[in-house]
Amino acid sequence: MKKILTIAGSDCSGGAGIQADLKTITMHGMYGMSVITSLTAQNTMGVYGIVDTPKEMIEKQLDAIFTDIMPDAVKIGMVSNSECIEVIARKLEQYAAKHIVVDPVMVATSGSRLMQEEAIECLQQRLFPLATVITPNIPEAEVLSNRKIRTEEEMERAAEQIASKYGCGVLIKGGHSVHDASDYLYDKNVKRWFYGKRVVTSNTHGTGCTLSSAIACALAAGNTLEASVQQAKTYLTEALQDGLDLGKGSGPLNHMYRMKMKKE
Repeated sequence: MKKILTIAGSDCSGGAGIQADLKTITMHGMYGMSVITSLTAQNTMGVYGIVDTPKEMIEKQLDAIFTDIMPDAVKIGMVSNSECIEVIARKLEQYAAKHIVVDPVMVATSGSRLMQEEAIECLQQRLFPLATVITPNIPEAEVLSNRKIRTEEEMERAAEQIASKYGCGVLIKGGHSVHDASDYLYDKNVKRWFYGKRVVTSNTHGTGCTLSSAIACALAAGNTLEASVQQAKTYLTEALQDGLDLGKGSGPLNHMYRMKMKKE
């Protein structure tokens, strides 16, 4: 059995963060482990509180996992401060972690800010160079590339710029586009668009967490980065299409839709 480690914040409402990651990993038939970087009080309408895990506890969680059950892939989500990022980077280097997927979670779907300003630079300098791929959405890619992104050509240029600077693969997610949900992957071995039709739904809470976790699962299974992105995008699209409708705001997708399909 493949083992996947998610390093991220906890979402008490279950739609994003650690909870979304573990659901995704389980539905891919793999063994999920977690290092919790923050506790959040949030739901489909917003984020109401964040308490970061002390760096000493993050370090102990990482040591406990890597010295006992070595992960086949690592997904990194919410890391809100530079001390947390530094500890994670140091431990990933120490244990020679592989297949690292970084989702640079800066802002929640609800619009709430999840990362301190000083942490963004540390994220870029310490974690991006360790990553197999990073998965920014368009607003995050604009911050990372310091340029506006309105067209496909601008997405391509931003991805190339970020990849060249940090030496990692870059998947810019097009979910913030108006007409479609096409993503662009730039890596030393592949430059490819993944075209997709927008799923008409307001229930998109946790989509970024889900996609990055699914990519980590596919990489752990031995797939190429290109194939991993395609498989993950298919899983995410089908989970959105299932039409789960929970909460009063931007609700979660249905990570367990495949279980319903089997019953049918």
